[in-house]
Amino acid sequence: MDLGKYELRGLLLAAIKSEVESKNVYLKLKDRVDNILLKERFEFLAGEEQKHKEYIEKIYKRKMGEDVPELPEKTIVPLPEIKADDDMPISEILQSAMDAELAARDFYLSLSDRFNDEPEVRKMLQIFADMELGHYRLLDLEKQIAEKFEDYEAFSPDIHLGP
Repeated sequence: MDLGKYELRGLLLAAIKSEVESKNVYLKLKDRVDNILLKERFEFLAGEEQKHKEYIEKIYKRKMGEDVPELPEKTIVPLPEIKADDDMPISEILQSAMDAELAARDFYLSLSDRFNDEPEVRKMLQIFADMELGHYRLLDLEKQIAEKFEDYEAFSPDIHLGP
């Protein structure tokens, strides 16, 4: 992902907005499913997004010298949003989340290049990229199960067929 044409301020705001939106979707999904372990997975992912947001906010405050403003309706970087309509099958929502996690990975790898003079920040953003790939893989496993058993939660909310 080429981020060279964007100002750092806009990139950081895009990152924060993306993390907020992803967290909200995962919390919404947690409330939508009955399976206890799947609920825990979504709660875990929401927590990860919250941690990323907090770290990016610290970078923003330090680099911009101001508190994070109200997030824009649209960001300068076209990052995919997780589509999670109430009537969508869980497998489609998981695919949308997977697409967003891969885009976030590419985004963080590219953003890390902006911090060559700050190796600790650069390394942390690269770790975020790796974490996003881990989220992708976790979601992919859940999606594979959902495709086989789209309504697998109907069997028993206490039994989880996933990893």
